[in-house]
Amino acid sequence: MSVTDEQAHRQPPVAIVGMSVLLPGSPDLDTYWRNLVGGVDAISDVPAGRWDAGFYAPDGGGDTPAAPDRVYCRRGGFVDEFARIEAARFGIMPNSVAGTEPDQLIALGVAAAAIADAGGEDRLPDRQRVGVVLGRGGYLTPGLVRLDQRVRTAHQLVRTLGELLPDLEPGQLDLVRAAFTERLGPDRPEAAIGLVPNLAASRIANRLDLRGPAYTVDAACASSLVAVDQAVGELASGRCDVMLAGGVHHCHDITLWSVFSQLRALSPSQRIRPFHRAADGLLIGEGTGVVVLKRLADALRDGDRVYAVIRGTGVASDGRATGLVNPDPDGQTRAVRQAWRAAGLDPREPGAIGLLEAHGTATPAGDAAELSTLAEVFGPGGAPGETAVIGSVKSMIGHTMPAAGVAGLVKAALAVHHGRLLPTLHCDDPHPALAATRFSVLGAAEPWEAPVRRAAVNAFGFGGINAHVVLEQPPVPVAPRATTVVVEPERVLALAADTPERLAELLAADDVSVRTTVTGRDARTRLGIVDPTAKRLALARRMVAKGRPWRGRNDIWFTPAPLLGAGPAATGKTVTGKAATGKLAFVFPGLEAEFVPRVDGVAEYFGLSRPAGDRFGEAARVGDIGRHGVGVFGVGRLLDAALRRMGVVPDAVAGHSVGEWTALAVGGLYAGEEVDAFLDSFDPDALRVPGLAFAVLGAGAPRVLAELAARSDGRIVLSHDNAPGQSMVCGPRDDVEEFVRAMRAERVIAQLLPFQSGFHTPMLAPYLDPIRAVTERFELLLPPRIPVWSGTTAAPYPATEAEVRELFIRHLLEPVRFRLLTESLYEAGFRAFVQVGTGQLGSLIGDTLHGRDHLVVAANSPHRDGVSQLRRVATALWTEGAEVDPALRSEAEASRAKPALPPVRLDLNGSLVSLSEPRLSALRDELSRVVPGGAGPRRGGWSPSPGAGRVVPTRSAPRNDCPPPLWEAELLALLDETATTATAVIAASRPPTPRTHGLQVSTETMPYLHDHCFFPQRPGWPDESDSWPVVPATTIVQHLMDAAEHTAAERTVAVHTAAEHTAGGPVAVAVHGARFDQWVTAAPPSTVPVTAIPTSAGHYTVTFGRSARATVEVAAHHPTTRPTPWPTDPATERTPDHTAQLVYAERWMFHGPAFQGLTALTAIGESHIRGTLTTPPRPERCWTTSDSSSATGSWRPAPNGPWSSRSACV
Repeated sequence: MSVTDEQAHRQPPVAIVGMSVLLPGSPDLDTYWRNLVGGVDAISDVPAGRWDAGFYAPDGGGDTPAAPDRVYCRRGGFVDEFARIEAARFGIMPNSVAGTEPDQLIALGVAAAAIADAGGEDRLPDRQRVGVVLGRGGYLTPGLVRLDQRVRTAHQLVRTLGELLPDLEPGQLDLVRAAFTERLGPDRPEAAIGLVPNLAASRIANRLDLRGPAYTVDAACASSLVAVDQAVGELASGRCDVMLAGGVHHCHDITLWSVFSQLRALSPSQRIRPFHRAADGLLIGEGTGVVVLKRLADALRDGDRVYAVIRGTGVASDGRATGLVNPDPDGQTRAVRQAWRAAGLDPREPGAIGLLEAHGTATPAGDAAELSTLAEVFGPGGAPGETAVIGSVKSMIGHTMPAAGVAGLVKAALAVHHGRLLPTLHCDDPHPALAATRFSVLGAAEPWEAPVRRAAVNAFGFGGINAHVVLEQPPVPVAPRATTVVVEPERVLALAADTPERLAELLAADDVSVRTTVTGRDARTRLGIVDPTAKRLALARRMVAKGRPWRGRNDIWFTPAPLLGAGPAATGKTVTGKAATGKLAFVFPGLEAEFVPRVDGVAEYFGLSRPAGDRFGEAARVGDIGRHGVGVFGVGRLLDAALRRMGVVPDAVAGHSVGEWTALAVGGLYAGEEVDAFLDSFDPDALRVPGLAFAVLGAGAPRVLAELAARSDGRIVLSHDNAPGQSMVCGPRDDVEEFVRAMRAERVIAQLLPFQSGFHTPMLAPYLDPIRAVTERFELLLPPRIPVWSGTTAAPYPATEAEVRELFIRHLLEPVRFRLLTESLYEAGFRAFVQVGTGQLGSLIGDTLHGRDHLVVAANSPHRDGVSQLRRVATALWTEGAEVDPALRSEAEASRAKPALPPVRLDLNGSLVSLSEPRLSALRDELSRVVPGGAGPRRGGWSPSPGAGRVVPTRSAPRNDCPPPLWEAELLALLDETATTATAVIAASRPPTPRTHGLQVSTETMPYLHDHCFFPQRPGWPDESDSWPVVPATTIVQHLMDAAEHTAAERTVAVHTAAEHTAGGPVAVAVHGARFDQWVTAAPPSTVPVTAIPTSAGHYTVTFGRSARATVEVAAHHPTTRPTPWPTDPATERTPDHTAQLVYAERWMFHGPAFQGLTALTAIGESHIRGTLTTPPRPERCWTTSDSSSATGSWRPAPNGPWSSRSACV
């Protein structure tokens, strides 16, 4: 290539070392690649909730002017099924998610995944030299839509309603506004902050602790490539060493669709066909993409995987063109040439480019202008060897607006990396102008054969802003480097179909097509192949044709009916009419003659810390029982943690010999910290009984017991009943050696083992005191999180502490009954067994269950590294129906902890609001009281009287001077001798009178709020309001209860005589339907009106200004019975990956010292967390546990008043 401009214009090459996307049809990078190769069309109808179907007018796509409130197209690219955020992982309160702009949270998740794809956070340099630039448009995104509805639409609604119905009182209009805004969800101060557009980049920097520049750019459809250009500049200047760049767009608001509809830019045919002769417009998509960039020299030095190298970038504007929205080839040409000058390359030379990822919007004007640009810059076609491929991913996902450039950049980088030229959909009849270029469109993926694979990407934005990027494959290193290299994971082919016949049809294609085949993951018949070579594919075709399960040989797994998940168990038993579902067990090995674990890289890959007692970096010396046992324990715990982060959670755990100790720990019977402390102080040399020996025999326990019974001395005992063809004995060495010789003489395989522990025999009894003393001190956590099965009783561990401790000792003195344990597990429905450790334990299960349908797979193997073997576990389990990624594809998932809470679904909707029952009916009744005849619905014709809040029934148009109804006068006449009682009856017959009092809210009246601030500032900060001190939800609840009690007391006095009134007064016994709509700040000080209105006997609706409301139930005294505790199922729980202290230290919760009542985390379930709350030294009347409960619910105070103890387990 010749250099076309002076050296001063050259850019330093920049490496793309990590990428991630969330795009229509693609929740991650690997799925995106499969969809690109397979030509998957991810376009669909607009999901319900994005905008209302009433806006759709299909006949509006002609030449007639478009109405602004109608659109003629309803198809596009959507990501609703993937829009989730693991809030707790990033230290974000799950209840604050609803008030945050969804695209910010999606961008955070994608950025974290891109960093993980680049090798993880540990490979980042100094955080002050890592920056973020994102392209993001100023569109009406879902969060802003809800804010606009809350602020503008709600007030416009009540203003118009008040003008139409002037008899409505302000209070009634407030009810309408409250009912409308209630449907929009809670309103909190952090929600407003979460709508600031630049936070799309700033939130990434904040949560991932990136301290370089962090900002967004808005260049319309060119935004994400402009962000890449900015990031390259930051690297070239030397200010940063790593940059995250990309784009984010998640707006499908009807206003955006309306704009494109009025511009006639949407496709009337509802198909996006870039560069097609009959292309008639675009379809709107959405998505997010992020790339991780480093200077190429740094990436090669650090041994990074490099997808592609950015050789040059260019950005230019159209200037004074024909119009702001008309594409101008001159401006596009300037941007493209600028990028190639920066790369030092001539775009017109032969072989200069192999792939151009075009802007390709499929609008007639846009496609024509872009093809004119390409002909001008790259030259015409026709010369031999000058054909290159042009494509547009918009044909598959729609136009993702500011994220369009990065969607194309990631596509091009993947094509360069994998050496594949990719198809473009719906272009069977190309645009005539394409013939004047050197480019052509592919209908299917093809290998990319070229001396240097080079690509380019276009992104042209409204208003005339144009960007272009030049990519090429990385250079081949001259020599190997002694550095850590990011290794490409093995490929896994995972196919699912409804029947074996359908799966066979998929496999009938050629190998290349099969490897790129994409299927759903939920069908019943499944095939998983690790590294699908031609030989393995041929074998798989034969196995599928036979239709019988194939489990593991040659790294192939196939089943026509999964053992787990949706598949029936082998027994065929049914429960309530459904096929029985097989269960999964983890089995932990004990001591074996050889202990050579391969776990290097597992902790690093999954972001795990090594457990205490980690002494398994090297193989233990044969016969070194203590160190061997510690190593076995450490490997088991590490692999268990890795499996759980893969999403593999067992239904039960068990162990062989001392492997049962590992099962006890991971099952949750023992506290992990106590086990760690024991291992740190443990003397491995203590586990020896002098003079003993073990032997393994190739015979079952019944035969061995018969042989031992024939010996009258009883010096040798059975120690292990392992399988139908294997058992072990223990005794004095000389006796065992003689027994081995005798069994060999009977043609029984027998081998002496180098162990002297005496475990599982009565001979250990004299040496048990040290172990007994330690284990008696261990705190037992009953019930365990996961059922633990005993190898002594072949049944689950008992339920009481005394029985557990007794069984622990029995386990050391009685034989291991692993054969019986395996049989019992199978009888209980367990069909899949994961060997969590090294050795041959799985073969014992296979021998025992021979001839019965089951799966055994080892999580560690001497034949490959730890992560590769875990990939095989995932493939095997997915094939049998487990919900697990069959390839561990996403390093973003594998390199971080499993979230403490389930992902929170993000609300991308922006549809119109409808009121719901029973609020709607109540509001209709309220408004019908003042609606004149014929003006609206009438429910009895109620109207306000001149009395204070008094409402009386009428039979005609409302009049303020109507006399009281006749029945009231008659009642007064009849009861004139009992005036007190009459007054009470009349008062009860009238609408209730609200009781309101003002509550002073400030840090002076509530000094404890200094420790309850959203944004704590350093001491002496001049403006208290900057720290946002807020009133805890539980404090608000207390004031709601107080208001109800005072109101009830006043009504009691009004109705009863003093003698009848009880001395203690009414008390609040329950709070129902509590709703917290917005936070109450204490700076600046304010007065909050607290209003209580009687609604029914013993129930009061209480409002705390406009911030909270609830129904408070009052009674003469607290109920005599305590509330029923929350039910929890330990089988669904797991051990937290973090401590209570970490929750506060990393600001997952914002509370200051006086409110840090969470002192221990015990277990995490699907919808709950168990832990310990400890009261502060001087308890206030508020707790921290309810601050995060933003929605509706019931709260019941303790019947006996305040806490009497310092701590409580919840």
